[in-house]
Amino acid sequence: MSVDTRAAITIDPTAKPGRAAAKSTASDKAVGGASHVVLAIWSLVVILPMLWTFIGSFKTTKEIFASPFGLPANWNFDNYVNAWVGENFGGMFINTIIVVGVSLVLVMVLGAMCAYVLARFSVPGSRVIYYLMLAGLTFPVFLAIVPLFFILQGMGLLNTLPGLIITYVAFALPFTVFFLFSFFKSLPYEIQEAAYVDGASEWRTFFQVMLPMARPGMAAVAIMNFLGLWNQFLLPISLNTDRSNYVLSQGMASYASSAGYALDFGEMFAAVIITIVPVLIVYILFQRQLQGSVSQGTSK
Repeated sequence: MSVDTRAAITIDPTAKPGRAAAKSTASDKAVGGASHVVLAIWSLVVILPMLWTFIGSFKTTKEIFASPFGLPANWNFDNYVNAWVGENFGGMFINTIIVVGVSLVLVMVLGAMCAYVLARFSVPGSRVIYYLMLAGLTFPVFLAIVPLFFILQGMGLLNTLPGLIITYVAFALPFTVFFLFSFFKSLPYEIQEAAYVDGASEWRTFFQVMLPMARPGMAAVAIMNFLGLWNQFLLPISLNTDRSNYVLSQGMASYASSAGYALDFGEMFAAVIITIVPVLIVYILFQRQLQGSVSQGTSK
C-alpha cells in the first residue's frame, strides 16, 4: 500500500467495532418480530372462522343462536348425514370430483405439452401463440359467459358435465402454459440431445426424460389449478343449470338462497366442511412439493 493511500485512510477512534452489525441485527429482529405478529394475526383471522364453522356443524340451529361460541351438547353427525343425503351434497361432491379430476388431468397434460413445444422448439408463430396465452390470463371470465353459453348450446354440451370440463380446461390452460414455460426453458438441452442419440422419439423424450425433470413445476401448478377449479363458481352457475349436475360451489349457493329464513345453519356448516376438507387434504399432502418447486424456481 502506498504512502498516499495510507494517508487517505482515516480511522475514527470513537467508533466501536461491531456497531453496524449490532444495528443490523437489531433491525432484523424488529422486522422478524413484526412479521411474526402479522402472520399470527392473519392465522387467527383464517383459523378461528373455520374452527367456529366446524364446531357449528355439530350443533342445531337453536344451539348456534343460543350459544354461538359454545360447544355442542351432543357431538353427532346428523347434520353431515342430512346434508350428504337429504340435500344431495353427496351427488354434488361426486360431480365435483369428476369435473375437477378430469379437467385437472387434461389441463396438465395439454399444458405441459404446449409449454414444452413453445419452450424447446423453434416453431413458426410460437411467440405469437405464447403471447396469446398470456393475453388469456388477462381476459375476465365474466365477459366470456354469453359467448360460452351459445357455443356450448350449439355443441349440445350446455348443462352437462363434459361441457363444464371443456370450459374449465380452456380457462386453466393459459396459466398452466405460462407457469411451465420457464421450467421447460431452463432444462439443459444436453439431456434432450442425449435422449435423441440413444434413439428416443419425441414422445418418449418428453414423457420419460423431460417431464420428470419438470416435476416440481408440475406439482405446483397442479395444486394451484386444483384449488382454482374446485372453488370455481361463476362458470358452473352460468353454464350448468341442471340440478342433477350441480357441483359443490353452486350447490352451496342454491341451498343457502332457496332456504331463506328457514335455513338450517347446522346443515349449512356441515356442507361447508364437506366442501373445504378435500382442499385442505390436498394442500397438506402436497405442500412439500409446492415449497420445493418455489425454492427451485427461485434458485434458477
